[in-house]
Amino acid sequence: MRGADNRTAMQQQRTTLTVQTEPYAFHDISQEVQTAVTNVDVRNGICHLFIRHTSASLLLQENYDPSVRQDLAQFMSRIVPEDGSYAHGIEGSDDMPAHIRSALTSVSESIPVSEGKLLLGRWQGIYLWEHRAHGHQRKVIITVTGD
Repeated sequence: MRGADNRTAMQQQRTTLTVQTEPYAFHDISQEVQTAVTNVDVRNGICHLFIRHTSASLLLQENYDPSVRQDLAQFMSRIVPEDGSYAHGIEGSDDMPAHIRSALTSVSESIPVSEGKLLLGRWQGIYLWEHRAHGHQRKVIITVTGD
């Protein structure tokens, strides 16, 4: 809808993506996010993702060679070991390391949208990274704003 000053009215639509995760795994959610963008009435704008958890994270990363994700996981295990030396351990030895790993990565991402498509780079994928030793049902809030 165009106003008298020829500007397009901004819209915002929100949906929730639920992902059943596997332990310590990277889950490619690129297609699900693109589907959510396609299903809203926004052609150009921004897609904001937010994960509602403190022991998993979101990241944009290489989607072609799986060894990149393997190297990331090995690196994270080296810098944040599960050795039990953390004060917070009420939910198990994997809990505090998962919180630290989430803090070192990100719980949100913003991606431009043009003509109803996510403007990801050629080799970029959107990943939910589970940092716990067992799977969980994770919720990602997808907010698309634009015209």
